[in-house]
Amino acid sequence: QVQLVESGGGLVQAGGSLRLSCAASGSIFSFYAMNWHRQAPGKQRELVAAITSGGNTNYVDSVKGRFTISRDNAKNTVYLQMNSLKPEDTAVYYCNAHRSYSGTNWDYWGQGTQVTVSS
Repeated sequence: QVQLVESGGGLVQAGGSLRLSCAASGSIFSFYAMNWHRQAPGKQRELVAAITSGGNTNYVDSVKGRFTISRDNAKNTVYLQMNSLKPEDTAVYYCNAHRSYSGTNWDYWGQGTQVTVSS
């Protein structure tokens, strides 16, 4: 089991920055790929950024060059640095821990943190 707690959301003006944090507990954090998803009202949840257990990263095109995902395995925490925020970044952001091993998948989710970007 992995418990995930997000923090760092809030209200920011367009062009501003926020840093989201996701603190994990309950299992070996370094084994898991960590992802940030978001869901805007009336839209499907989308994967925004991902970081593997080895530190490789990937981003959805709409945030490339603006968002940076990172992890600190010593602190069991994953971060999402969001710069040059746009109103279309407004959504609830969810942290997700994922692991695949011997044909079995594990997925754990945080409760979400609201990010609102005003124009």
